[in-house]
Amino acid sequence: SYLPRSLRTYSCVHCRAHLARHEELISKSFQGSHGRAYLFNSVVNVGCGPAEQRLLLTGLHSVADIFCQSCKTTLGWKYEQAFESSQKYKEGKFIIEMSHMVKENGWD
Repeated sequence: SYLPRSLRTYSCVHCRAHLARHEELISKSFQGSHGRAYLFNSVVNVGCGPAEQRLLLTGLHSVADIFCQSCKTTLGWKYEQAFESSQKYKEGKFIIEMSHMVKENGWD
């Protein structure tokens, strides 16, 4: 999928496939496995692996690794289920690590 060139977007740093529109960004204050990460409401051009339970900084979650459909690089994960009520807002949302994406189109 290609996002409109008129929109600010995030793309895969490795192959430049579009990943998300800036309007889908929920939070910039997340921690990935390898550094800072962003939480998105929805993404494009991303595949999803099998869900597994992981103990993250905010408690136990069921998550599935996500990867770029184009170059197959692991980008982060999708929150499938949160077991603590305060974390339920993350369900169905996506984490992409900053080291795997680049800003494109009209950021200046």
